[in-house]
Amino acid sequence: MRPEMTLELLAAPAGVSGVRRALRPYGTDVQLCASELVTNVIRHVGETVPVTVRVWREEGGRIRLGVSDPDPRALPVLVAGADTEAESGRGLALLDALAVRWGVEQEPGRKTVWCELFTEADADAGIDTRTPKTPERPGRRRPSAGALGHSSARS
Repeated sequence: MRPEMTLELLAAPAGVSGVRRALRPYGTDVQLCASELVTNVIRHVGETVPVTVRVWREEGGRIRLGVSDPDPRALPVLVAGADTEAESGRGLALLDALAVRWGVEQEPGRKTVWCELFTEADADAGIDTRTPKTPERPGRRRPSAGALGHSSARS
């Protein structure tokens, strides 16, 4: 499925709020995950690098979010038990808690960190949005054939 929304920006703290505003129609979980992923690019890859944020609805109603940057080597690491006093380390734990599944797709010259989330409409319809419908909770640093709309992207 083609992205419903594509945002291209240069990574900068001021741009994070613009991403949140643009993604408001997709709900707070999508906004929060996008904010965390763009912030990770700023922190671990650098400011002013080009970032692409894509979001669309998958079959079955899930929302798919992908954040791409030009450094395929700077991979996200899920920190187990980040201390509440720590200044960082909770962003991916938050994404892991909110997403049905997430992962990383590496390509020459770029990577995409992606996640799938239930929509707020799913919760309103009585769908259990806390339990994944698949037994998998990726994000365990393996490439995904399913990131960013590739035709082989079915889980």
